[in-house]
Amino acid sequence: MVVNIDNLKRQDPKLAILLGKELEKQKNTVNLIASENYTSLPVLEATASVLTNKYSEGYPRARYYEGNEYIDEIEQLAIDRAKKLFGADHANVQALSGSPANMAVYMALLNLGDKTMAMNLDQGGHLTHGSKVSFSGKWYNFVHYSLSKETEMLDMDEIRKLAIKEKPKLIVCGASAYPRKIDFKAFRDIANEVGAYLVADIAHIAGLIAAEEHINSVPYADITTSTTQKTLRGPRSGLILCKEEYAKKVDSAVFPGISGGPHEHIIAAKAVAFKEAMQPEFKDYQRQVVENAKVLAQNLKDKGFRLISGGTDTHLVLVDLTNKGITGKQASEALIRANIIVNMNMIPFDKRTPRDPSGIRLGTPALTTRGFKDEEIAAVAEGIDIVLSNMNNNKKIEKVKEDIIDLCKKFPIYPELNYEGR
Repeated sequence: MVVNIDNLKRQDPKLAILLGKELEKQKNTVNLIASENYTSLPVLEATASVLTNKYSEGYPRARYYEGNEYIDEIEQLAIDRAKKLFGADHANVQALSGSPANMAVYMALLNLGDKTMAMNLDQGGHLTHGSKVSFSGKWYNFVHYSLSKETEMLDMDEIRKLAIKEKPKLIVCGASAYPRKIDFKAFRDIANEVGAYLVADIAHIAGLIAAEEHINSVPYADITTSTTQKTLRGPRSGLILCKEEYAKKVDSAVFPGISGGPHEHIIAAKAVAFKEAMQPEFKDYQRQVVENAKVLAQNLKDKGFRLISGGTDTHLVLVDLTNKGITGKQASEALIRANIIVNMNMIPFDKRTPRDPSGIRLGTPALTTRGFKDEEIAAVAEGIDIVLSNMNNNKKIEKVKEDIIDLCKKFPIYPELNYEGR
């Protein structure tokens, strides 16, 4: 069966053309954005379903609109699957994405101005972990822990000392650019010692956790937040998992605290993704994600690239380009010319700015979904090296682009989709 957009093409040909161009770009591009992935076709189908027509303020069996009997069943299905997948007492599947999920949790547990502790943004944390440009840094009093300058990894002894000194009401663990595993038990011990809530932001590693490739935060954290795209390979959305004692506060913070009608078509797509994540194939996939990241890291090290912390335990590789004499922005702009997508990224203790940092962040979830393994990952690393060693050589970059397109054609995505119409 071919899934097409013939109706859209007739109604809005300009938009249909743009969708077609984006699909072709995705098909012919090596995607190393660590926070991106390709959903399954069933997830896409649920996202594009008639559920988008329904308003369903409230929660299952407690709605403010009539006619939600099937919506209730769908949302409850997503809730039950999320709880089973992560071993949680309670799940809220209405969070619209990771940032609103974190906002809701802070609202549930904190008062404005309360002291909170998290990883600094330039060390690998997230905007919602207290950045001054985010609501989190504007509304709450964040203090930040850093990585060890020697190892570029979390130093739990130093984090403990900071927590004892600052006595935060809440500690956030989790990151958006940290390539090593996180010791949630050690964070729990610190939180217990200072009497703080513990919130784990697992947006990047949720899929790894679901497949037991990373320790699960749920038994240790009071509340766990996540996105559902990234390694979990679901739709672009959010998820909150918590112990039963916080369920009412969390649900109230999401609705009516920060949102109104939930996006039930996305919730249905989450239900599909949670089911997919329970299958044996998903464990194999996540194992390959980690293996591919390690292979990518080793190939880059062999070519003289310096990796933050020396390597990776997860899906993510953070590269310091200082010794190459180029910036993250220059690198990302050069690589896109060869159909290789990465994002520029701050590195720990970076002397440059977020808009022109010293590093790039690479991830393997999307490539692994396509079916890439050792040989293909090595070819990608070779392409990266050629481009970044020849940034003013258009001929060499064009040759890498041709090779990348040929590689992508061997591992197609969405062959069923036809955005050009019939």
